[in-house]
This record gives sequence, structure tokens and C-alpha cells, in this order.
Amino acid sequence: MGTDKRDRQKANKAAKLEAERAAAAKAKRNATIRTVVIAGVLLVAAMLIFGALAGCSSSAGEGGEGGAKATTTAADGAADDSSASDGEASYGTGECAPADGVDEPVLTFDDAPKRCIDPAKTYTATIETTEGTVVVELDTTKTPITTNNFVNLARSGYFDGTDLFRTEAETGIIQGGSPHTQDNLDKGPGYSIPDEGMPFTTEDYKPGVIAMANAGPGTAGSQFFFVSQEKGSYLGDAAAIGPSAGLYAVFGQTTKGLDVLQKISDLESAPGSSTPSKQVTIEKVTITES
Repeated sequence: MGTDKRDRQKANKAAKLEAERAAAAKAKRNATIRTVVIAGVLLVAAMLIFGALAGCSSSAGEGGEGGAKATTTAADGAADDSSASDGEASYGTGECAPADGVDEPVLTFDDAPKRCIDPAKTYTATIETTEGTVVVELDTTKTPITTNNFVNLARSGYFDGTDLFRTEAETGIIQGGSPHTQDNLDKGPGYSIPDEGMPFTTEDYKPGVIAMANAGPGTAGSQFFFVSQEKGSYLGDAAAIGPSAGLYAVFGQTTKGLDVLQKISDLESAPGSSTPSKQVTIEKVTITES
């Protein structure tokens, strides 16, 4: 009997030890699984964060340039300074168009232009449309690179014969600058320019301003828009359009022809359609320097 009892005790002790070893092994496996799962989750999260940051910082060009709404851009005697910069922003390396214009429009470029203007001078754009003429004084102080780009494109004949393809009566937004497709999906001039003067405010988007359209940070190229009505100020209101508010570079102010702009924006074919009821064409853009 004593021997049987001792044998049972040994067996029970062995079974208990085996159970403890099994439990310990199971706990170790579970801990390993948890570690692997947590590491996987952290890895996926890191990849998502990196992807989001890369998406925000990458340049999308003008293919799909969304325009003004978030849901829905060396002349003779001028210094040759391809490395000139305004803060962190830099001019390009492309050649400057002749100050007196070109015989045939140039629509594609290898790079954004180098500094072709003298920021100490005044530059005015006279924009002749089929609905009348608009005169704009360009900003060489806050947005010299943006103004330099617009001046060079205008001197290259880039805007001549293009449509103002978007008109909004309520907000007064009028968009153009797409010679290849005459819409907001235009591929642009073949380059993008840096953002300047960001962010702008509701007060900046006042009637008569001209600003660059874009598809996100660093994607402005050639598409631009006018604002002809007070309600266009929503473009600087984060409560209205979120994080894209104020990120459309204002680079000029209309000095003559605001009534023409209002007439054009009123041509919206139907409320909310954003399309003009008839074709409106930019016949010519002339740059004067003083």
C-alpha cells in the first residue's frame, strides 16, 4: 500500500509539473504572438504615416489641378540669377522669354523660369478677353517667384487664345490658364513653382485679386483664377474649406476691369455648375514694366 501511495504521489507531482510546463510554454507562445502582432501593427502604422507625409510633400504637377476650391499653380536688362531665392523658395533654371513677346506661343518648358523680372520694378498684365479688358498690377514683393512665372508665361504667349473655363456667379471665381485641354485637368507647362506667402487670409481673397490654382502644396504651374465677388473670401476660411484654406497664392490686384470680371463670373450656366454659359476667351496678355 505504501508503495502504491508513493507512486500515485509521484505521478500526481509529475502531472502537475507537466501541466505547469505546458502552461508556461503556452504563456510564452501567447507573449510571442502578442509581440509579433504589436510589431506588425506598429509597422503598418509607420508605413501609413510615411505614406501620408510623402503624399503631402510630393508634387502632383497640374494633371488634375483642382482650381480654387479644395474639393474640386532674363528679360533685357534683368539680372541673370537662376539661383536667386525668396526665403526657402527658389526660381527655376529655364530661359526667359523675350520682353516684347514671341511670334509663336510656347506651351511646354523644361523648367520653371530663372529670375526674369526686376522685383524693384512694377509689372502690369493687360488681359484682353472676348468680354472686355482687365488690367492687373502684379505683386513683386510678397510673391516675386509667382509673378515672375506669370510674366514669363504671358511673354511666351502661353495664355493667348485660351478659355476662362470656370465661372462661379456667387463666389466670383473665374479660372483659366490651360492651353492644352481648356479645363482644370491640363498638364500645365511641364513644371511646378514653389508656394509663396502662405497662408493667405479671407481679407486677401477680395474682389479683383488674381491667384494661383493648384492640386495641393507645391503643384501650381500655370492655372490661375480671379475673384470678382466678396464671397470669394471663403478661400481663406479654414472653417469653410479645411486645411487648404489660404493656400492659393495671391499675386496681383485688378486696377481696371472689375466690372468685366463680374460680368464674366455671372455667365455661370446654372447655379453650382461652374461652367460659363458661353465661351470666354483670353485673346492676349500683355506685360508692361515700369
